[in-house]
Amino acid sequence: MKERKHYTKKVESNPTPTTSNKSKKLSQWHFIEWQKAYQFVKGVQIRIAKATLAKDWRRVKNLQRLLVHSFYAKAIAVRRVTENQGKRTFGVDKVLWNSPEQKYQAIFSLSAKGYKPLPLRRVFIPKANGKQRPLGIPTMKDRAMQALYLLGLQPVAETLADTGSYGFRLERSTADAITHIHQIFSHKGKKTNQPVEWVLDADIQGCFDHISHDWLLKHIPMNKRILRKWLQSGVVEFGQLKRTEEGTPQGGIISPTLANMALDGLESLLAEHFGKKTGSKIRRHKTYLVRYADDFIISGISKELLEEKVIPLVKGFLAERGLTLSESKTKVVHIEEGFDFLGWNVRRFKGKVLIRPNKKNVQTFYRKVKETISKMKMAKQSDLIRVLNPMLRGWAIYHKHQVASKAFGRMDALVWRALWKWCKRRHHNKGIKWIKEKYFCTTATRSWVFGTVYTDKKGDLHPIDLVYCSGVKIERHIKIKSEYNPFLPEWELESELLRQRRLYNQEKHRRIWSWLFKEQQGKCAYCHQPITKQTGWHDHHIIYKMNGGSDSLKNRCLVHPTCHTQIHALNLTISKGAV
Repeated sequence: MKERKHYTKKVESNPTPTTSNKSKKLSQWHFIEWQKAYQFVKGVQIRIAKATLAKDWRRVKNLQRLLVHSFYAKAIAVRRVTENQGKRTFGVDKVLWNSPEQKYQAIFSLSAKGYKPLPLRRVFIPKANGKQRPLGIPTMKDRAMQALYLLGLQPVAETLADTGSYGFRLERSTADAITHIHQIFSHKGKKTNQPVEWVLDADIQGCFDHISHDWLLKHIPMNKRILRKWLQSGVVEFGQLKRTEEGTPQGGIISPTLANMALDGLESLLAEHFGKKTGSKIRRHKTYLVRYADDFIISGISKELLEEKVIPLVKGFLAERGLTLSESKTKVVHIEEGFDFLGWNVRRFKGKVLIRPNKKNVQTFYRKVKETISKMKMAKQSDLIRVLNPMLRGWAIYHKHQVASKAFGRMDALVWRALWKWCKRRHHNKGIKWIKEKYFCTTATRSWVFGTVYTDKKGDLHPIDLVYCSGVKIERHIKIKSEYNPFLPEWELESELLRQRRLYNQEKHRRIWSWLFKEQQGKCAYCHQPITKQTGWHDHHIIYKMNGGSDSLKNRCLVHPTCHTQIHALNLTISKGAV
């Protein structure tokens, strides 16, 4: 077997488009070398993150300018806005970039010279409480410009972010945030005189709509002229143009990062006031912060500390940014009373912290399922199953890391009841036995399974069954390390190990690893010694994902854990020597 080696090629930042006989038939959009594009952009982003750590803001500014003027960064920005879920959502100009020719020409239209964003198109989406959330939809060009400048801003945001912040950040999720909360309140194996048992459940009133423009223009390290134009572009609502004097619009690509950067710094402020210092390090805290976007909780050792000291400090922090706490939704509770966060209820029962799907989340989801079943009264059974399965599977996967077995069983019972009512309505003159034989079947693990057989376009028969929430296995979530930074090379090994542990139970990835094992004849790709159960193995990306490497089989190999550590240590030493 040939040894796989890590190699890099010199990448030009501004290639000139060329024409050929083939390109006359196909757009030059199809000839862009995306691997080189991602490698170049990732390389500049890593340099921006390192400059941010060194507080070298002049170098950060120069690297950001290099990035936003490069052909590859512009191409990636256009690709992002034309391949995401909003690719068919137009702005006030009603222009979409659908064809390859339009996408390629759009690359050369992304320039700061003479750039003037158009107003936002106001749309409203329903919220869980029955109210409506306003969104501001930029035009395709404005979205692409925001995606372009976000490439240079995101390494700075990730490097300066609070370690307890998890919303709208790379490789972080709600599961990481709730696992962090569990670690704070779980006293198992801890020896502490003052346990953290009180919680400030806070809510910011209209966070995105009220962030101060002056604060953003003063503290966000990016092109101020471009940022000012975005913030003051205005919005078209019910045919009228309105000025935007505060806030950053929900719907803009760069808005979540701006909101995160506006709220970053609260964790260090709390540590400064309520952290017990020993020498130059802070070892123990009286308060802990966990934040997901604009939703956050602050835990404390006493109710008086949170009410008399923490709340005034938080209000002052938010006031500088033009924000306020919602008096009606902000409260201080004991952990044994419990609180809701991100669709879960966190509460301590008899000394044990349990996290379950909260009642509001369960009721909202069941209402959505029931409405879907009601709307499809005359649909085929197979079509109804195709619509319900993604909904049920997605909800169960969201909650599968917590104490959700009872909630899953209850949801299955409620869905079964709704489906039985759907069946009886269609055949009101038939008996129970006839309806059961027509719409339900028995499998090896369950009886009364809502399933049928459908015919595909080729005429072949295929069975299709309803997904049951209780069939989703409950498994512990592996939390990402709070200090993880996707733009620093020293975290690439941790990123690969975390990705492997999270994907281990998925059959698709187990087949991939089995294929790699056979291709390598059961030997490590680095030291060529056998891989066994005793030695273990790691899934290594030859060209790091941080440097734009893909998940393709050509870019992956199996190595020993020790060899994996050695590879990353050598590459890190080489990269530091090159810098």
